[in-house]
Amino acid sequence: DGVLTDDRVWVDQNGKETIAASRSDGMGLEMLRRLTDIEVIVMSKETNPVVTARCNKLGIQVFQSVNQKEKALVDLIDEKKINSKEVVYVGNDLNDIDCFPIVGYAAVPNDAFVTARRHADLVLDHPGGFGAVREICEMLIEKFSIQKYKGS
Repeated sequence: DGVLTDDRVWVDQNGKETIAASRSDGMGLEMLRRLTDIEVIVMSKETNPVVTARCNKLGIQVFQSVNQKEKALVDLIDEKKINSKEVVYVGNDLNDIDCFPIVGYAAVPNDAFVTARRHADLVLDHPGGFGAVREICEMLIEKFSIQKYKGS
């Protein structure tokens, strides 16, 4: 909601919610998975099963209905026994800001909430749902390829 989508939701007369997502972002995630060993995880406050459906299609682990993202992130880092400074976090709103200092790098789409933009390390050129994920994936692929080439 706001990173893989444009933060909008369509609701029909029966209350069914749908969203729009970028196939370009999906291709970025597929390339990231194919060309690197970087693991992608989605953490969302959203309760609608459309989040899990999209993540399943993309082959991404997902945690839904996360009300305390900061705690969930710390728990996940501990569980996976990874260095938090090697984590890149992409968020777009107030409930993401507390996660930014935990990780090594925090990015936001260019249409993120203004306070999130102020706290992020990077404001991406693209908005959520319109290439922001593809953009960060391509940056990570390039960084990973350079490090691999240098042998670091």
